[in-house]
Amino acid sequence: MKDAMKCGNSFAFLCHDINELEHTNQVNLPRVTVVMPLKGFGEHNLHNWKSQITSLYGGPLEFLFVVESTEDPAYHAVSRLIRDFKDDVDAKIILAGLSTTCSQKIHNQLVGVERMHKDTKYVLFLDDDVRLHPGSIGALTAEMEKNPEIFIQTGYPLDLPSGSLGSYCIYEYHMPCSMGFATGGKTFFLWGGCMMMHAEDFRRDNYGVVSGLRDGGYSDDMTLAAIAGAHKRLITSPPVAVFPHPLASDLSFSRYWNYLRKQTFVLESYISRVNWLMNRGLFSFHCYLSWGFVAPYFMAAVHIAAALQIYIKGYSYEETTCTTSGLLLASCLAICTLTELLSMWNLTRIEVQLCNMLSPEAPKLSLDYYNWSLIFVALLVDNFLYPISAFRSHFSQSINWSGIRYHLKNGKINKIERNRGRGPKFTDLGGKHLYGKKGAPPKASFLSSLARSLCQWHQPKKYEV
Repeated sequence: MKDAMKCGNSFAFLCHDINELEHTNQVNLPRVTVVMPLKGFGEHNLHNWKSQITSLYGGPLEFLFVVESTEDPAYHAVSRLIRDFKDDVDAKIILAGLSTTCSQKIHNQLVGVERMHKDTKYVLFLDDDVRLHPGSIGALTAEMEKNPEIFIQTGYPLDLPSGSLGSYCIYEYHMPCSMGFATGGKTFFLWGGCMMMHAEDFRRDNYGVVSGLRDGGYSDDMTLAAIAGAHKRLITSPPVAVFPHPLASDLSFSRYWNYLRKQTFVLESYISRVNWLMNRGLFSFHCYLSWGFVAPYFMAAVHIAAALQIYIKGYSYEETTCTTSGLLLASCLAICTLTELLSMWNLTRIEVQLCNMLSPEAPKLSLDYYNWSLIFVALLVDNFLYPISAFRSHFSQSINWSGIRYHLKNGKINKIERNRGRGPKFTDLGGKHLYGKKGAPPKASFLSSLARSLCQWHQPKKYEV
């Protein structure tokens, strides 16, 4: 991109060859349908949705916002957004109803696919917490056109921590996703927040994509990754498919824990015997590596505590049976830790720079507010808690996802419970309000209510009736 800009291509953030922006090329671009399954409304949603519908893709493009019902707070927010852009974009809001055989997200996705335009060639699934770049849809489509063998194209999030320990744990948890960029674009795992596929695969139920998702599917990305693996289909990620992912400013540790529970719970769902074996292997491997990562720090703390006790009591090492090998290993661990943090800083720096170049109109992202001490703590906390969460998911076989409790049997959803009065009222990462009144806009936020109360306390007569 830098080289193209030096050569005079000011639109390198859209395409490397400026000739591709010629009208004769743009009119031949394929039709794309963007399906966005929604649930709740939070502080970053409106900004994210605007970044999605204001794409600079030159071909035919439609946006389908899919919600469960008009009671969802997202319904009214999206309705206002569509009214504001009705003359500029082809956007619709679709009521999907309640899911009965799969997760609500998958149900919304499949309803969106059923309603897409008959001439749609590619369908792009986006989560509402994805902040797209102006050229993202064009870049994904160009790769699909270049290589028809691609089954799924995906992208990965660049988490923007809000300052809490929970948000840094999320940032650390998602960092391994960036490994997809180190394999020449070919990968074997997906991020459900961004997936582009051939529309014809859904029309014809090729490879069982529709039936695999509809009949007891819990996780869209894990199910599709399993289908791709079973049929030797290609999953790729273009190098520009990294998206800013702002986390809620009030992301608490309990919401991080619930998110981790949902992530480990996906290993309990499967579509075949081979998929079950793969998930068991991933379960064991991840638990081994997680506690294997934490254990050396525990041992180093013991060695350092012993050395400090010897020093404080005034003993010399000649008077004790203690050896210095433990301290030597602790020093090596410290060097490895600094190397790891430096690597994470460098990778994040490159991704931040890339995002700033891909969205030149957006406020610049910065590394300045990343707290690397908290990131180190998050590394320990996340790797310590992962096996605990994984074992709990294995023995419980149920999970609460956005106010809906799903029960698994033989790797598929077999029971869905909806108790509106129980469970969380906010989503985990975005802090979105899950409930609203039917036919009315959602209530004011907690901060707005608090501000009003304070004003009323200082000026009691102002609000008297």
